[in-house]
Amino acid sequence: MALAFFGKGFGALGWPVISDTAPKEIVGLCGGVFNVFGNVASIVTPLVIGYLVSELHSFNAALVFVGCSALMAMVCYLFVVGDIKRMELQNKQRYKR
Repeated sequence: MALAFFGKGFGALGWPVISDTAPKEIVGLCGGVFNVFGNVASIVTPLVIGYLVSELHSFNAALVFVGCSALMAMVCYLFVVGDIKRMELQNKQRYKR
């Protein structure tokens, strides 16, 4: 149970990264896109796990899938993200009111 709460708290760290790196003019848009991809993952994961359990009659492959997903996320954060700094828009006139 403690590991589950730790994972839940650690999983929420993506939102501060979005608010710190997105251009100030479109923080809401960037947060929405981030949320869309999170929700796509929450749709796909139960489908994949259900398929694996129905075909293999065991949760072992499902646990491997979840572990591989977490490992892939860690590798992406380490090697793809890079330095975290705020991005700037090139054409700010378009977003001003």
